[in-house]
Amino acid sequence: MHFQGTDSYVATEDLTMAVNAAIALERPLLVKGEPGTGKTELARQVSAALGLPMIEWHIKSTTKAQQGLYEYDAVSRLRDSQLGDERVHDVANYIKRGKLWEAFEADGKTVLLIDEIDKADIEFPNDLLQEIDRMEFHVYETGQTVRAKQRPIVIITSNNEKELPDAFLRRCFFHYIRFPDMETLKQIVEVHHPGIKEALLTTALTQFYEIRDQAGLKKKPSTSEVLDWLKLLLAEDLDPADLKRDGADALPKLHGALLKNEQDVHLFERLAFMARSGR
Repeated sequence: MHFQGTDSYVATEDLTMAVNAAIALERPLLVKGEPGTGKTELARQVSAALGLPMIEWHIKSTTKAQQGLYEYDAVSRLRDSQLGDERVHDVANYIKRGKLWEAFEADGKTVLLIDEIDKADIEFPNDLLQEIDRMEFHVYETGQTVRAKQRPIVIITSNNEKELPDAFLRRCFFHYIRFPDMETLKQIVEVHHPGIKEALLTTALTQFYEIRDQAGLKKKPSTSEVLDWLKLLLAEDLDPADLKRDGADALPKLHGALLKNEQDVHLFERLAFMARSGR
């Protein structure tokens, strides 16, 4: 199995190398990077490129590692016992399979996405160490051991909101998705907006990188946000001259697609005010 990117996903050489190294080592691939740089989409594209089914486990702040294995619904069993339901005699009726169980019991190889692992409690990664290492776990209520028929390709994403434990990191192959340079971003744009005029694209991306590099910016706009912005520019049929900014108007056109909090909007408004005052 060899991943080389897809027609709808521009994968850099170092990213494809990381994916293939993780597959060869049979280790989880831990992907970090700014929000909006395509970490989650990577797993979907690996699934599509290799022709493998996809299982997605999206992590929330309340998610527990046990939920990825299974959950035992004791409340429903108690209720059914009070109602005299025959299902109560088989505890397996009250076991809800988690995403790891699905991946382990799949007939063929799968791609398992564990998305935004850093949202969960700090103990969450450690609680999955043994199961991901051994590719098996025990179901105490039924006494069975669930073993992976085939080791899934595990892709784990993190927005770097909190540090992950060293013991967990040792078991992963790590890759950080750097923010794309101008040429790579042009390739990405071409996939999503084919045929966009070169003059508009160059002007827009130059302005976009200037915004990203602005000192004091709280949240830098991401790849997904520049794609939204370009979509709006095309919908409004704007040309390079329409994007020109001067001191009186430091905010970019349709800035709501790029600047996502009032602090950053105020930053550009202050820059405009200072430019007007200095005339």
